[in-house]
Amino acid sequence: MVRSCVAPAQSRSGRSAARFAVVVALAALLLPSAVAAAGPTGTYRNPLSIAIPGDGRVESCADPTVIEGQKGERDPATGELLWFMYCTTDPLNDGDRDAAGGLRFHVIPIFSSTDLVHWTYRGDAFAQRPAWVADDAGLWAPEITYFDGKYHLYFAASWTKPEGSAIGVATSDSAVSGFVDSGDPVVDPICCWQWVFDPEVNVDAHGNRWIFFGSYFGGIRGRELNDDGTESLPATQVQITIDNRYEGAEVVQHGGFYYLFASASNCCAGPLTGYGVFVGRSTSLTGPYLDRDGVSLLDEHVGGTPFIAQNGNRWVGPGHNTVFRDEDGQWWTIYHAVDVREPYFEGAVGFTKRPPLLDAVDWVGGWPVLNGGAGPSDGPEQAPAAQPGDDSLHRLSTVPSDQVGAIVWADEFDQATLGDRWSWVRDANGTEAGGLLTMPIQRADLYQDSNSASVLLADLPAGNWAVETKVRLNMPDGCCFNFAQAGLVVYASDDRFIKLVEFANWNTRQGEFAKEVDDAPAGYPSYGNMVTGPMGDDWTWLRIVKRTTGVGNVSGPYGGSERYTAYTSIDGVHWTRNGTWAHHLGSEVRIGLVAMGAAEPPAAGAPPPDLQMTADFDYVRVSRVSR
Repeated sequence: MVRSCVAPAQSRSGRSAARFAVVVALAALLLPSAVAAAGPTGTYRNPLSIAIPGDGRVESCADPTVIEGQKGERDPATGELLWFMYCTTDPLNDGDRDAAGGLRFHVIPIFSSTDLVHWTYRGDAFAQRPAWVADDAGLWAPEITYFDGKYHLYFAASWTKPEGSAIGVATSDSAVSGFVDSGDPVVDPICCWQWVFDPEVNVDAHGNRWIFFGSYFGGIRGRELNDDGTESLPATQVQITIDNRYEGAEVVQHGGFYYLFASASNCCAGPLTGYGVFVGRSTSLTGPYLDRDGVSLLDEHVGGTPFIAQNGNRWVGPGHNTVFRDEDGQWWTIYHAVDVREPYFEGAVGFTKRPPLLDAVDWVGGWPVLNGGAGPSDGPEQAPAAQPGDDSLHRLSTVPSDQVGAIVWADEFDQATLGDRWSWVRDANGTEAGGLLTMPIQRADLYQDSNSASVLLADLPAGNWAVETKVRLNMPDGCCFNFAQAGLVVYASDDRFIKLVEFANWNTRQGEFAKEVDDAPAGYPSYGNMVTGPMGDDWTWLRIVKRTTGVGNVSGPYGGSERYTAYTSIDGVHWTRNGTWAHHLGSEVRIGLVAMGAAEPPAAGAPPPDLQMTADFDYVRVSRVSR
């Protein structure tokens, strides 16, 4: 069953009810950068290097936001321009513990850099939480901006009142110290526990300042701010994205458009995190934002072109990014991700560690792509031009999408019965008629220990291949049919597979690309998923491409030398490349079709007992991969 748009159990640190002990080294606020770069740094490798003066390295920096020093701040040791980064409340590393041995949480840690690669911890924005914030709350998803001669640090937190989360702001003349809270939330909690998370501040074409905020429950919304940026105006609120999909808004202007970057799926599922960043653009700051296929991010079939998606290396769950230009005009993004080799804080399985990554943003055909389409980098990359007069050495090198070659076999479902190549796991659940295979959407599942759904299987060839189908969910529009789904499974067993389906998630229809393993260590997840580009209003085309690299990115259940990449299309012609899972399913793997996941009445989101939902499959084609 799909679990893609449910709030993570771990919070984006601070959303849990854990009581945080905060110890702030006030003297560190005034320390100069301990790692200085003399001129251009040449190359770098992810994750970013963050030094703690006299005390090791920072290993987690979630939800980063970055700003160039706006008052000409310079490193006192080198005289170089300083950049500043702010992150969510978290421990700095495994050893960051209090006298009792508990992990120590920093209330928005601050870092500085002269080269955007080597950073130094400068202390925390707050010695204690603002009075209106719950005393056991973290402050997360900071947004730094500068206007009226001051740095404005926006942040999300739980309010002392019972209504839920809110957004506050603190201001300072300095980027690293002296932040004073405004005294009240900028955005108050909203009725019915709609999530007031993840602030993003920008200015529209008329000079009006807006704050975007929100997450899955309620979607991303926008409100105009008052003149000093300390209050939002509820009467101006506009819906920016549909609910049950996006969070972590980031907006930049480029080439006559506003580009909205937003993250989706679970941020914090350890080595099976499938978080990612999507993008849409608009000629107006307040939207509507459309993706590359012309689908709105407000649409029930949820627009959004993948921008940062995992590529099968050690980095999974890349998301919640900040976007900026270096001193030579090259665009960059810093975002957090999860290293599958070290997904959790030591001794705290389930508490996901999220180090920061840096990669170049290229503009291709009016759309941003990460590293020319290569995805999160894990090797040497050219460093940014962080100082005035530096030249950016990054050059665009595009990575082409996989190309489908000769068909190995195909079934167009134009016979009266299924051919001999097909067989069922559990009961038969489909009939052919009129060139379609129709499968009832079962009140059954293929999810962890719930393995009751029928799976229609056929053999796959050895080597690299692509499998494709055209599918349609036959159910009413709107809410609620959780979590009815249909599509493809690359199947080794009930507990070891890759899955690409269209599914119903409350009031939306989305694509889910999932991985399940059967040998997870105790306490570790066995199922993880990401979401994809848009689904069609009627038919949707799904494709999985398998390539074997010969070398796995990591040993154990979360690596593997096989790379499975999802492609989706709303017309069967123009395809969107989504993320990649590394796996090791072996040579006996088969292709499967499923139609399952409908909730049992009277569960939330369950269809009426007399509503029989179905899925149609127009064909299945298995091909070689030509490139």
